[in-house]
Parts: sequence; structure tokens; C-alpha cells
Amino acid sequence: MLRSTMVAFALFAGATLPAAAQWSFVGGDGEVVTLDETPVRIIVSQDAAAGLIPLGIRPVGIYADSAVADAKALQGLDLSGIEIIGQAWGEVDIEKAAALDPDLIVAEFWPLETTWSGGADVVTALSPLAPITGPEQGASILTLIEDYEELAQSLGADLSAPAIAADKASFETALTDFKAAVAAKPDLTALAVWAGTDALYVAATQGSSELMDFASWGLDLIDPEVADDRGYWETLSWENADKYQPDLILVDNRSATTMETALAQPTWTLMKAAEAGQVTDWPAFWLRNYAAYASELEKLTAAINAADANLAP
Repeated sequence: MLRSTMVAFALFAGATLPAAAQWSFVGGDGEVVTLDETPVRIIVSQDAAAGLIPLGIRPVGIYADSAVADAKALQGLDLSGIEIIGQAWGEVDIEKAAALDPDLIVAEFWPLETTWSGGADVVTALSPLAPITGPEQGASILTLIEDYEELAQSLGADLSAPAIAADKASFETALTDFKAAVAAKPDLTALAVWAGTDALYVAATQGSSELMDFASWGLDLIDPEVADDRGYWETLSWENADKYQPDLILVDNRSATTMETALAQPTWTLMKAAEAGQVTDWPAFWLRNYAAYASELEKLTAAINAADANLAP
């Protein structure tokens, strides 16, 4: 009603309305998305939801890589009133998505995959509805969080809000404690893994933003000798699970069944760290906000403090 009145008055007075401010964002793919107005109706990937909701930006729809109840990135977030348009990798309900009439799709650009969250099929389904943009899933979770802050601020978020400041302060405290724990045990080595029934998968540091963070903060991570062609994992048969002997094992915690699978393998304890119980969580690929990062760093710090740094040969 207000806009209609302004338009009518402007026409009557022979005046012109001021042009609406354009909105733009440089995506992780290097492309600039420009819109006539700041987008309001936003569909997001699960990771983008984890980055934006804590900053006060609530999407109208989310597509997840798995059942929402199992998505680590979404745990603890208030999803009330948000339409779930997908609960499996590479799948989205296009009719639900279209009904939301989005102004923008926010995802993450994965450089090793050269595509956006959800994969090529999701991009093909959603791109006719609205432009797709978002940050790059790159060399640091901290950089990713900062990119989400920039995006959220452009969408109207108040980054000085007390809750946001408190989350950041908690993270900074956790990071200080983590660095101190690592510095106190310079000889400690760690190995990040995912356990499958078929094999043990050893993570390459360069394939994971949070592992690159841990390494940059001083944690000595063992890198696999041979990573797969995409740069994520070395696959070890369970008979060769003891190829590496770290002091501390970090197990991908996206699913509780991963640790259960590891414990069920007779050769799991060929690694001395596993036999000694020097095993903790690896928050693999899902951290997108300060609160979650602080919580995971606290767990990792406790494990480092408790570990025998001279366990491995």
C-alpha cells in the first residue's frame, strides 16, 4: 500500500522515484550475481543454512544432503517455518522449490568438484528459479565463516548482535586453548579417518577445510601417502589399517555409525592409538558457524590434553 501510494504521488507530481539499491555478491566460483533489490526469499543448502541462520538470516527453504534429523550441520538450529525441499544428496523437490518463489539460491562452491552444493542435478533443477551464489568451500573454515558474515550483512544481518558476539568470543577462547594444548605436545601426531565396512579411509589434509585449520594452528596431521584422484582419501584395506601409527585418531563424526563400524573391525586396534582409546571426533566437512566450531575444538583440545604424545613409534 505504501509503495502504491508513493508511485501514485510521484506520477501525479511528475517526479521520478529513486532507483532501488542494487544487491550483488561475488560467489565462490568467481561470478558476480547482481539483483535489482536485496533478496528476501532465499533457498539454501544445509551448509549455507548452518552458516546463515546463526547470523539472523532465515531462509524460506533448505535442501539437505541427508535426512534433516541426521544432518550434523543443522543440529541445534531452529528450522521452524522453513520448508525442507530435499533430504538426499543430489535430490530436490522442484515443485516445492518453485512454490517458494525464491529470489536467490545460496550454496557453496566446491573447487575439487567444480560445482555447487548438492551436485550438478540440483544446480540444473534450481538455477531456472533464481541465481545461485555463495562462498567457496576452501582452505579454512574461518574464512568460510567470514564469507558467510559478509553475505549475511549484505542481506541485512546485524553482526553486532549480542548472541553473534558471544558465539565468536566462545570460539576465540576455544581456539586459544587448542593452540596451547598443541604447543604443549609438539611431538603428538594425529590421523583423520572415515571407517567403512569395506576399508579404512585416511583423510588428506588439503581436502578438508577444518583439517587445514588444525594444521595451520600447529596440529601435526599425518597425510596419506596416496590420496584418491579427487584429493580426499587414501583407501586402506582393513588388513592394512595399521599403515600409519598416530598418537591420536580423529574419526569423521557426521554419523555415529562410523565409530561403530571402526570398533567392529578386528584390525582397528592394530593402531596403538585405537588400542589405547586415544580416539576423538573429527568434525568432517560440516562446521559453518562459531558456536559449532567452539564446541568441536573444546572436544579436540580435551583429547589432546589427555593423549600420550609418545604412543606412536
